[in-house]
Amino acid sequence: MAHLALQTSNWIQVDPWESEQAQWMETVKVLRHHHSKLLRSPPQTEGPDHGKALSPGHAAVPELKLLCGADFLKSFQTPHLWKDAHIQEIVEKFGLVCVGRMGYDPKGYVAESPILQRYQHNIHLAKEPVQNEISATYIRRALGQGLSVKYLLPDAVITYIKDHNLYSKDSSWKGKSTQS
Repeated sequence: MAHLALQTSNWIQVDPWESEQAQWMETVKVLRHHHSKLLRSPPQTEGPDHGKALSPGHAAVPELKLLCGADFLKSFQTPHLWKDAHIQEIVEKFGLVCVGRMGYDPKGYVAESPILQRYQHNIHLAKEPVQNEISATYIRRALGQGLSVKYLLPDAVITYIKDHNLYSKDSSWKGKSTQS
């Protein structure tokens, strides 16, 4: 579905590694994999202005951040869901970019967590100029209730979901939230 959703993008890439694994992978292991892959890739020699070379010795070092919604950030508070060592590694080594969600308080979650507080310099709370309450959870729930998601997803993704009977009333998903 990610390949279908991004087939018209020339700047976002999809790596199927996680979905090719035989079992569910903890988030920190996925980040470690992608970080290792980034470090093995040749350094970027072009600046942000596409084509202007950086001066010698100033190759861009890529950073890997976990992009998440405030609902995901709140999940760090759920007892026994996350290992403290994994939360620390995620925010210390990689960092977060957290998109706000109505009804969630990302600043409060950071303030309430000693680990998140310690590494708050590596947590970017993105401010949206327009509130958008569309999330993967919202879309899965809408599909589970038989509602249309036209204009929320590319048509190719909607077709894939229908063809594979994903997230429907009749599928095994039955409207449950997923955590990965």
